Amino acid sequence: MKKLSVVLAVYNEEESIGRCLESVKDLVDEIVVVDGTSNDRTVEIARRFGARVKITTNKPNFHINKQMAIDMAEGSWILQMDADEVVSPRLASEIKSKIQNPKSEINGYWMPRKNYFLGRFLMKGGQYPDYTLRLYRRGKGRLPQKDVHEQAEVEGKVGYLKNALLHYPYKDFATYIKKWGRYNNLISTQIEEELKSKNGITKLGYGFGYLFIKPAHWLLTTYGRHKGFMDSWQGFIFSLFSALRFPISYIEYLRRK
Repeated sequence: MKKLSVVLAVYNEEESIGRCLESVKDLVDEIVVVDGTSNDRTVEIARRFGARVKITTNKPNFHINKQMAIDMAEGSWILQMDADEVVSPRLASEIKSKIQNPKSEINGYWMPRKNYFLGRFLMKGGQYPDYTLRLYRRGKGRLPQKDVHEQAEVEGKVGYLKNALLHYPYKDFATYIKKWGRYNNLISTQIEEELKSKNGITKLGYGFGYLFIKPAHWLLTTYGRHKGFMDSWQGFIFSLFSALRFPISYIEYLRRK
């Protein structure tokens, strides 16, 4: 019987997926990958690690493909990962101890995550511990598939792990800007859905919030209150562009109208 399945939804991840799967190959009993028709060596590398691969379309909301991978898994526990994440040896040991406890009534675990940005792990600005719900019993956790930053929804009790999942999302600043733009497009689509049935006054207030209030509040909160300045210049860049996603997404929404 398979105890632990790792599941991933990927698209053109040849530079990252090998490191990811290398970090879990001795931990998991099964690797399930749903690929959005990559045009690089992603599928080849995944299969080299013995992964079961399903090729489908690259959905705008990648959580749809993630849920597809979750549904394919056969292990009694699911470890949901992205190709740019790595399980450290300490985290692997902790995961193994949790899922092998037959008396545990916990159905899922939040784990802290360290985000690597332009040469350093961000430890302030609200970026750590950046808890994410990635480990859960099969049949007890699902993704809503509605929002780009959503978490899995788990039935029953959930706990917390101590050791961090390592996240390497950006090879360089150009990669960051590219992903930042994709997220902004998704947010602009969500704005469009939210404003479909709203009147003119509500839309005006909504726009003012996205253009001025939200970015100012986010920058002051992450860089000031949450001490993003302690992460040097990387902390400032991250806080600034995180704040700018609000007006940029709203402008993209207006442009598409």
